[in-house]
Order: sequence, then structure tokens, then C-alpha cells
Amino acid sequence: MDSIPFPDPPPAFVSPRAQMIALLPELRGFARFLVRERAEADDLVQEAVVRALAAFDQFQPGTNLKSWLFTILRNAFFEQARRRRTERAALERSGMADEPRVSDQEGRAALSDLQRRLWSLPPLLREALVLVGVQELSYDEAAAICGVPAGTMKARVSRARTQLRQLVGDAPLASGDT
Repeated sequence: MDSIPFPDPPPAFVSPRAQMIALLPELRGFARFLVRERAEADDLVQEAVVRALAAFDQFQPGTNLKSWLFTILRNAFFEQARRRRTERAALERSGMADEPRVSDQEGRAALSDLQRRLWSLPPLLREALVLVGVQELSYDEAAAICGVPAGTMKARVSRARTQLRQLVGDAPLASGDT
């Protein structure tokens, strides 16, 4: 006798605020794409969340919450950038801005150099360094992704960092490499 199929239960209602909490890692990733420093990215996400909570009554249920939040984050980023330019211009006019600045060309060259050095690492070490250092996964999370013990992941990251330092010239070569 065949069993009678029952319809799937309706999906549980997830509040928009709970959805926003679930989107925090993606917001942080987008913020890291916009700004270099981790602390700046965290500040940007915090600013976007505060703005979103303050304007939550403007959110249209049924629309894409992720797009709405990313738009708020992006607008906050551009507003902060405009504010920094205005502050910098005011400091320059007052003669207080004496800090030498790295040109964009020098920054791009340094980034290209780092990328070249990163790609010179063996694939397993590069993978470990990117997962832990760039993607900011814990050693346990990165180890689970690679299917290795956490200790192996720690060793790979350590070796990758050591090799990068040697490539950059910030660390002495290991004995026998001289």
C-alpha cells in the first residue's frame, strides 16, 4: 500500500532582523572589499546596521533585504569617503597635513608584488594562507574545508607565512638556505 504524501510544511517565518543578522558575514565581506583595514570594514558594517535599524520601517517586506543592506553599506562608504576628502582638504588648507602619502601607483605595485609572491607559494600553503588570512576562517573551519586536522592547517599557515617573509626579505632564511 502506497503512503499518502503530505505536503511540505510551510517554511518557518524568519524575521527581517534575523535575516539581517544572518547577512552580517556577507556585509563584512563586501565592506572588506570596499576598505582595506579590517577595523574600518567592521566600523562600516556597524554604521550600515545602525542606519538599517533606524530606517527599518522603510524596508518593503517581500523585497530583497540583502540588496537593501548592501545599498545602505555602499552609501555609508561613499559618505565616509566624501567626509574624509573634505577633512583632508581642510587640513591641507590649514597646513596641518604634512604626512607623506603613498601614491596609488606605488600601492598597486605593492599589491601586484604581494600577489606574485603569494602565487609563488606551493598550492597547499597558498590555500591555507588564503583561507585563514584572507577569508578569516578559523583553523578548525579551514581544516574542515581541506579535510585535514587543525594542527596540519596551523602548520601550513605557519610555513606559508615563513616562506612569504623569506620572499619579501623580512626574515632570515632558514639554516641551510644561505
